[in-house]
Amino acid sequence: QLQLVESGGGLVQPGGSLRLSCAASGIGSGGYYTIGWFRQAPGKEREGVSCISSGGDGKNFLDSVKDRFTISRDNVLKIVYLQMNNLKPEDTAIYYCAAGPPLPCTDATSRSSAYRYWGQGTQVTVSS
Repeated sequence: QLQLVESGGGLVQPGGSLRLSCAASGIGSGGYYTIGWFRQAPGKEREGVSCISSGGDGKNFLDSVKDRFTISRDNVLKIVYLQMNNLKPEDTAIYYCAAGPPLPCTDATSRSSAYRYWGQGTQVTVSS
């Protein structure tokens, strides 16, 4: 069983930055899984925010965050990072990381169904 734990959420003013971390433990090597970040705001469906392939060379982003968020991974430490800059109130949500088979990051990996393991989520609130 693979366990995922997110951290780094919090309250930030518009225009601020946060770095979310997704730490993996349990079965599997650090570099095996494709990792996705998702978010869910109150009353809205969960949406895919970003994906990083197992080797770190493939990435994609939701259009609304493309110029503001970056994703990276450290396969030795088994941590995936989501750097979020110029945050906006509409970024407010619970952010989840998820792990799935080592697929390339495409439209398919923006869907929840592509992932088997999920973390518990971390709250991000952007407000003045």
